[in-house]
Amino acid sequence: MPNNEVSLSALHLILNAGIVVKFVMLGLFIASVSSWAIILLKRQLLKQAQRQNDQFLKGFWGGWNLSEAFSRAADYPLSPVAKSFQAAIRELRKLGDEKKDESGIRADVVVRSLKKANTTELAALEHSLSWLATTASAAPFVGLFGTVWGIMNSFQSIGMTGSANLAAVAPGISEALIATAIGLAAAIPAAIAYNFLHGGVRTHALALDSFNQDLLNLLQREGAI
Repeated sequence: MPNNEVSLSALHLILNAGIVVKFVMLGLFIASVSSWAIILLKRQLLKQAQRQNDQFLKGFWGGWNLSEAFSRAADYPLSPVAKSFQAAIRELRKLGDEKKDESGIRADVVVRSLKKANTTELAALEHSLSWLATTASAAPFVGLFGTVWGIMNSFQSIGMTGSANLAAVAPGISEALIATAIGLAAAIPAAIAYNFLHGGVRTHALALDSFNQDLLNLLQREGAI
């Protein structure tokens, strides 16, 4: 029963907050919901990308030749490694047998295509993470703004009524502090998730760098570049 009373009391304070504080709370609530949506979707995307990376690499190093690997890469649309490989082989095929005798030309084309593909894939993985960083850094200050505004209104009410007893001050102060609490509730998960997800993107970046080196070595051994 005490928990229900506290919940109802908090809801009552939110519903009876000033218009500015209500807008602050609404903005923080929207930021929090958006952050959680990004967290869940991005976590799922990184897991699927990692799974498809592993599946593609298992087949690539398990016996596929370059032509078969190029065809099979289409089966792994969420794999950054598979898509970078496709981009490199696609550029290599455009050259055909041209410049095959010119040292380094074909290798430079492959390297540039890999770098471009890597940048594109990592940008896709990092997409929306900036929202988490922004929420983590800005939400506490937005909540603090709502708190300061609410306390200002409380002091104005005290000045107008001339009453400074606890019963008169407590509701306004409590209402104001809820804004800070909501700001922290939005910021803390966003900060933790940003670091976790950014670490996942970094893992993919390292996997791409490693595969790029292995692919270049393989193409050189086979005389493709």
